[in-house]
Amino acid sequence: MKSLKFIPLALSLMLASSLSFAADDHSSVVKPQPYKVGHPVTKAIQASITPSIALDILKAGNQRFVSNKSVERDDKKQIMQTGLGQYPFASFVACIDSRSAPELVFDLGVGDAFSARVAGNFVNSDIIGSLEFAAKAAGSRVIVVLGHSSCGAIKGACDDVKLGSLTGLIDQLKPAVAAVKSEGDRSSNNYKFVQEVADANVELTVQKIRDMSPILKEMEEKGQIKIVGAMLDIGTGKVSW
Repeated sequence: MKSLKFIPLALSLMLASSLSFAADDHSSVVKPQPYKVGHPVTKAIQASITPSIALDILKAGNQRFVSNKSVERDDKKQIMQTGLGQYPFASFVACIDSRSAPELVFDLGVGDAFSARVAGNFVNSDIIGSLEFAAKAAGSRVIVVLGHSSCGAIKGACDDVKLGSLTGLIDQLKPAVAAVKSEGDRSSNNYKFVQEVADANVELTVQKIRDMSPILKEMEEKGQIKIVGAMLDIGTGKVSW
């Protein structure tokens, strides 16, 4: 039984080793290869994708989605090709809303992106840690905070909803409500107000990522990543930046 005391230390060493391996793996020198739509992102392809190129890929993917021209992919092949390693070029903080899945609205495939989803697309220390892993250890080039129109969580914050554990979640969105100074109807009945709060929430979340993570802030300052906000119109599927 005494040996069980060493298990947490062993697990910690294993985790540290895996993170170190991931960072070394993605930072080693490889010959870049151009990105091809519909093909899995390899280490060589990831190496060729700059933060600006990553954004261009996402914008083009959303245009295909809006135009109903999403690329036909061989999912089984992509699963097999990414089974031994992943090299995503993008990371998302998105809402759980069923209409706002980043992989769909940006026409992405298996292994292309990390996706952290929570009602109201806000961040906490757990999500920040996930984004740090995605960027620093796994090589993601862009972090996108993706809000959307008619967000139920934002409406709940506007109405100060109280409902079990949802109450604490809603509290995370109240700074965005306070940031909007418009007068008049400040409830979910006012579509314009709800959208203004959703916009403010995206902007505040982008800044919060920088404030909470010196790692990500430094990477952005060095041009290694971009941290950007975006808004999905659920009526059209179009994303504005």
